[in-house]
Amino acid sequence: MTGKALQPIPFPHKPFLLQPPRVDQPATLDAPAIEVLTDFSRTPPVVATPEESVVDAEQRMIRRGVRSVLVLNAEGRIVGILTAADILGEKPLRFAQDNNLAPTEVRVGDIMTPIEKMDALTFEQVSRATVADIVATLQALGRQHTLVVENRDGEWVVRGIFSSTQIARQLGTEVPILVKARTFAEIEAELK
Repeated sequence: MTGKALQPIPFPHKPFLLQPPRVDQPATLDAPAIEVLTDFSRTPPVVATPEESVVDAEQRMIRRGVRSVLVLNAEGRIVGILTAADILGEKPLRFAQDNNLAPTEVRVGDIMTPIEKMDALTFEQVSRATVADIVATLQALGRQHTLVVENRDGEWVVRGIFSSTQIARQLGTEVPILVKARTFAEIEAELK
């Protein structure tokens, strides 16, 4: 193996500055949608496994300052999403009561939203969209989050995620989303 050695730069007279972390920039509704996308090629997602406790996943969310985690199986494939709304709502307590468990025994896989029930946009769609388009999409779907996927050599890969919370933070205003129940089972669960 042969390579060409790179020539280091001389040390400057002043110490080097540390690159500050990327700060989300303010956005407007007519800005490109990419500006409010949490792009996993730049910011790795926070993840959990279906087997770990909801308590542990919640602590990771708090430490990382996020409101959702992607749930990965043993092969590293996304099987769902767990949001702060899932954890802070009635879901964990109801699951614990229905299954005679202590609340600390509820697992991520017990209350996550499975991947089959999630919505996704293609990166190609997103690259031509505005922030207003994404807000309208989330409102029409009745979702707080939607995945962004791209096809790489015939395999769909999750490129990022849109979050109504992140969009609201960058817009500096509330993004009202009326969350809709999607199936009869979800409606029935809400009525319990």
